[in-house]
Amino acid sequence: MGRSFSSVRQDLNSVAERWARMARLREGYVQASGERLAGWAKQHSSEAFFGCNGPAEAALFSVLIEVQRLRDRHASAGTEAETGITGGDDDLDP
Repeated sequence: MGRSFSSVRQDLNSVAERWARMARLREGYVQASGERLAGWAKQHSSEAFFGCNGPAEAALFSVLIEVQRLRDRHASAGTEAETGITGGDDDLDP
């Protein structure tokens, strides 16, 4: 009998699918945000596969890359209309 072990990439996709299922149970902004996070978690699974030890670490790595990308785009564009990012309590800037 052989043993099969799942890879970080496979586990990361399972985590992202759970996040997406949970988001679908919500409404409005929470649903859209949850689905976006699930997509971001999957987006960099190949890069995370090589350097992360677990699916939670890989998902966090992927999401933080996307957050930083949005911050950089927001800083270079300089206007809310171009980026779709608005200020407020949930703004990414400290």
